[in-house]
Amino acid sequence: MKAIEVTGNLDETGQLSLDNPIENFAPSRVRIIVLFPDVTEEVETDPDDTPIEEVKASLRIALQQAKSGQTRPISELWEGINAE
Repeated sequence: MKAIEVTGNLDETGQLSLDNPIENFAPSRVRIIVLFPDVTEEVETDPDDTPIEEVKASLRIALQQAKSGQTRPISELWEGINAE
């Protein structure tokens, strides 16, 4: 048996929905272990996590800019960055 860790939400009707699909596994019956945070335990959030919709929007804009030729040479990208 293999185990993976995923996150999701439990709705008002008791149905579980995953934040992301589980990939690279054949359709099959699975066993689920659900871990609930303690009432006093705060749900950990990573301040570096950017919402998926925001990432998708940024990628769409970048792709449009690349297609229209609105790009800069890589050598310019390091200008003004303190890499020490």
